[in-house]
Amino acid sequence: MDNTSSVSTVGSRDSGYLFEFRNDGVYLTVYESTEPGIQFELSDMRQILKEFSVDDYNLELLARLVREANGITTKISDKFVVPQNYKEGGRHGNTDVQLTTEELHENREYGNVFVDVSKDKLEVTVRFDIRENQAIPTVDMIKEALAVKNIVFGIDEEAVKEAAASGRITKVAFGIPPEHGLDAQIIKKFDMSITGRPVADEYDRVDYKNLNIFLLAKKGQVLAERIPHTQGKPGTNVHGATIRQKPGKPKPVPAGKNTVIKDENFVVSEIDGQIVDNGNKISVDPHLEVKGDVGLATGNIDFVGGVTVNGSVQLGFQLKATGDIEIKGMISGGDVSGRNIIVKGGVQGMSRGTVRAENDFQATFAENADIEAGGNVIITDVAMHSTIRAGHTLIVEGKKGLINGGNLAAGEEIRATNIGNVSNVVTRLTVGVNPMLQKQYQTVLKEYNEAKKRLDQVTKMINTLGKLDISQLPPDKAERFNALIRSQFPLAGTVERNERLLKELDVELQKMKRGKIRVKDTMYPGARLSINSIMKNVQVEEKCCTQYVEDDFIKIGAY
Repeated sequence: MDNTSSVSTVGSRDSGYLFEFRNDGVYLTVYESTEPGIQFELSDMRQILKEFSVDDYNLELLARLVREANGITTKISDKFVVPQNYKEGGRHGNTDVQLTTEELHENREYGNVFVDVSKDKLEVTVRFDIRENQAIPTVDMIKEALAVKNIVFGIDEEAVKEAAASGRITKVAFGIPPEHGLDAQIIKKFDMSITGRPVADEYDRVDYKNLNIFLLAKKGQVLAERIPHTQGKPGTNVHGATIRQKPGKPKPVPAGKNTVIKDENFVVSEIDGQIVDNGNKISVDPHLEVKGDVGLATGNIDFVGGVTVNGSVQLGFQLKATGDIEIKGMISGGDVSGRNIIVKGGVQGMSRGTVRAENDFQATFAENADIEAGGNVIITDVAMHSTIRAGHTLIVEGKKGLINGGNLAAGEEIRATNIGNVSNVVTRLTVGVNPMLQKQYQTVLKEYNEAKKRLDQVTKMINTLGKLDISQLPPDKAERFNALIRSQFPLAGTVERNERLLKELDVELQKMKRGKIRVKDTMYPGARLSINSIMKNVQVEEKCCTQYVEDDFIKIGAY
């Protein structure tokens, strides 16, 4: 007998299926149905296999064969036992025993199982149609129904048992939803919403002169951080298929002008200046432009960098900058301080405002003004009744070139077209004095002397202790000795640096000893001159001349 010979068969082409119980195992053929409706169910197949004691088959394979119904004969098990009640009809020669679907359905005692799969294929619910005298379908029956629907992932065994016990609608399988990626985020380390708001003190008193119209950044300051996007994780549906996740959307690091990207995700300022955020890029601008006046609309301004004011600086308001300042209008009683200051209009001090330039100052006119510059002061029209101090040269030349009244001082030279007027207004002019330079000289000299004294002390102590055997000293004393040796190097650097600076300052101070006052046209009586501490009151008009000191006297020379 060959291995292809059938011991028994169940079903037929008309039944839609054929089990062949051969010598080498169990074979199943499921035929494509030509009749409408369902001819048999998976449970029918399992019942037949149960009657032939076949329990080592693959349920998923069985369900697939039933589902595909492609007419291909497939081996599903190696072992079987022919039931005794089929013995007489068993295979002897070519005789087959056939069981019809109707015979299998005769003794059905269980209700029907229905499987509902959610639209997203992430949940499976079973429900039952149990009629009178029918039992709740068993766990195996429920699993058969799940297999028919190709439910292979996320089956909750406890839920299946609960459904078989209760007969209620129950969720019995759950897929894993995908974890979608998160979009990249930009976290800004500043708050632009506070700009334009007046500052309140600890007592909630509002200062409307401090409106915070800009935000400042310091060099090295972190301005923003990017939280990178994530890829997310894929999910799995109840059919075992992978559900693709949606990756998060990336965002570029918003590094703009004068910023740098650090560690791939941080925007860091490269300079001091105002923060400019246009929505796409974060920049740092070393220059601030004020569209109108510095006044009620802006409040006081204290800026790290340069400032351009298209209007004027109003009475009672302050403008401070670490860089250059350009004012296209006037200074009308306001306080202004910066590196180099240019005022296209003039300065009306109103005997209240002050102007302080670290280097040079330039304006059209000055009236009742208080102006001080570390370098040069240039007035292109008139300086009237003002206090003006220039570290180097004070020049009033141009349209009128008039100095009339006030107190004016310069480290090296005062030069004007006319000084005073026919009314003999008292005008005090001082040359050869630079209080700022002298103060700096004294400060550096003091620091130099202190560092030199300390260095001498340290050197003597090192020389004395150097005669000892350091290896024999206790650890704490040896460490103090080493610290003493290390301390001499920064002290020596301070001494050398200050010595060099003192020489440079001394050169500048020597220049002031050659101080002079020059007038291109007329110097009127009423002028009070002081050149290198030598005094002179001008008694008569002096034309086109230079006043200077020689042999402790103020002498007059050619312009």
